[in-house]
Amino acid sequence: MAPAVTATAVAADAPDTYEEKHVHQIYDSIASHFSSTRYKPWPIIAAFLANLRDGWVGLDSGTGNGKYLPLPADRPGRVWTIGLDRSRNLLDIARTAGGTGAFREVVWGDVLGHSWREGIFDYAISIATIHHLATHERRKLAVKRLLSAVSPAHGRVLVYVWAVRQDELSKRSIPGGSSGTGQDVFVPWVMSEDKTQVFNRYYHMFDDGELAGLVTLAAEELGLAVGRPSTCSLKGVEIVQDGWERSNHYVELRRWQTEL
Repeated sequence: MAPAVTATAVAADAPDTYEEKHVHQIYDSIASHFSSTRYKPWPIIAAFLANLRDGWVGLDSGTGNGKYLPLPADRPGRVWTIGLDRSRNLLDIARTAGGTGAFREVVWGDVLGHSWREGIFDYAISIATIHHLATHERRKLAVKRLLSAVSPAHGRVLVYVWAVRQDELSKRSIPGGSSGTGQDVFVPWVMSEDKTQVFNRYYHMFDDGELAGLVTLAAEELGLAVGRPSTCSLKGVEIVQDGWERSNHYVELRRWQTEL
């Protein structure tokens, strides 16, 4: 029987230290095995990337093994994604993602850092990353960094996080169930070559509505209106999609600004 998901409590005075121990060090340790299980793009993310304009440049914030960097596969080199991650071992794998001989652009860095000029990207994706941040404020800051990184006139953002609400195929049972504010848990990773070697990774599992609420707070703190373009506001962000898919919550966002 696989080890169970267990509840945890984050030390409020040192969330960055907590993440270093329970997220970053673990992914460096399991990078090769983890990457071998992460190769098939999720359909909504692949569709998002396929609908981007030729010539656009984007950010994969928390790229992991870089499986989304070669997409869209039918337009190689015409849409360009730069990968950012804290794990050097995963970035080494991401550099050759797709196996075509082409090297991908990857950067070692933190999703909470000021790595880019504001508005420099046309799009950004954050897939299964923000749920590894140990406090509400840090998760909100990560969303603010994504919104600030893309063009204020046309920038698009897609965010995926793990959900408290699991589907019928999931092997995970989330302790505590729905609380309205999510659940902090350890999710075990068992190494294939040594079943006794178990790494407990920290996750904040999101409740229904929590991700959209986080986006709304982040946008408002950036002075952005939330909703469709309006003559009442000069700049804002529209939530194009707010959904749940296979035990994940996701939001698709579009930045906009109006003429003076």
